[in-house]
Amino acid sequence: MNENSNEIVKGTQSSFYYAFNMLPTLKRDAMNTVYSFCRQTDDIVDEGNEATEIKYEKLHRWRIELEKSLTGFSDYQILNKLSSTIKKFNIPIQPFFELLKGMEMDLQKNRYLTFDDLELYCYRVASTVGLMCIEIFGYKHKSTKNFAVNLGIALQLTNILRDIKKDAENGRIYLPQEDMARFGYEEKDLLNLTYNENFQRMMKFEVDRAKYYFDKATECLNLEDKKAMFAARAMQHIYYRMLNKIVDANYDVFNNKIKISKFRKAGIAVGVWAKYRLVY
Repeated sequence: MNENSNEIVKGTQSSFYYAFNMLPTLKRDAMNTVYSFCRQTDDIVDEGNEATEIKYEKLHRWRIELEKSLTGFSDYQILNKLSSTIKKFNIPIQPFFELLKGMEMDLQKNRYLTFDDLELYCYRVASTVGLMCIEIFGYKHKSTKNFAVNLGIALQLTNILRDIKKDAENGRIYLPQEDMARFGYEEKDLLNLTYNENFQRMMKFEVDRAKYYFDKATECLNLEDKKAMFAARAMQHIYYRMLNKIVDANYDVFNNKIKISKFRKAGIAVGVWAKYRLVY
């Protein structure tokens, strides 16, 4: 786990890389470090075919090493670098431990009864990352924290809708069971990748919910803080486009690969950066 943080970010070819690649060097390095921590934490749970008990143990050790890095020195270079970043940008430590709780949820359950349950999961695995990042970006208004929380939920809901097929094939269903019941779409339908009118209606409902959180995030962002948040806004634009791609595919995520090209991601990121430089 001592891999270079910048190489990890590049290697994932994620939207994060394109969104914050144009930050000033100091902030970009800090973002790379935070993202690397988040990615490696996620890998403990998602990578490999190890027994759940082993993954629990690894996650527990990772938490202990994080605590050691914050009070002294860890055996892991990335955690020591993260600790320096936390101190340099005065980032609250709670979101880092909440993220670990979110990873634990992935080990504890593979179904979500209600949206309230899913919203908590989204907060822990995504909003927490936003709360880390805004401290690096810098902001003046407390409402920017609400921007980060709502944007995180919107991004994670979009991920869930995009990855429904992959998750189902792994026996994991994030769509709330109350929603599936509401639209008459059964678990066996999802596990069999059944695309029908009930699925379309349910997916429209889920997409509209994700868009609600995107809009709520925008409402929370004060004009004075917009310029500092250009990287987060680039992420917002990239993922909103992904939602629209789901709609354009008539919600058929089983037979269509929902993806934004690297060229398009880079174009969106540059466009947002240029606009915010000129306008704000």
